[in-house]
Amino acid sequence: MDIARIVRDRSPSDIIGCDVSTSVREAVQLLASKRIGAVPVMEGGTVVGIFSERDVIYRLADEGDACLGRQVGQVMTAPIISVEPSTRVDEALGLMTRRRIRHLPVIENGALRAFISIGDLVKSRMDEVEHEAEAMRSYIQTA
Repeated sequence: MDIARIVRDRSPSDIIGCDVSTSVREAVQLLASKRIGAVPVMEGGTVVGIFSERDVIYRLADEGDACLGRQVGQVMTAPIISVEPSTRVDEALGLMTRRRIRHLPVIENGALRAFISIGDLVKSRMDEVEHEAEAMRSYIQTA
């Protein structure tokens, strides 16, 4: 299965993101209010980074609450690591494991198509395994 099947019913307009000029305080409030772990950071319609819970924790540890007044563009993780819709789920999971990341922008023709989490990929893989198991049970019962 590829990423395109996971994101086929999602609209790019539903992506929750922020601009590089957004304050860290505002971005933290966005993460908390939406109960999400990361957002893509945009500049001029292009994804230039990812702002995540980890970015907040690392900056708080280094700078204290002074970091909350900084712009997201100063503390985000960049450059981005992304995938295309044609990327296979197992390849994306491997990439996330190797790079120790939990979110990936899905880029299609240079534009942000979707933003996926490791949870999206694990759920997809679990659904696939359950479907295969059900097909195997059905086959065995009819054989």
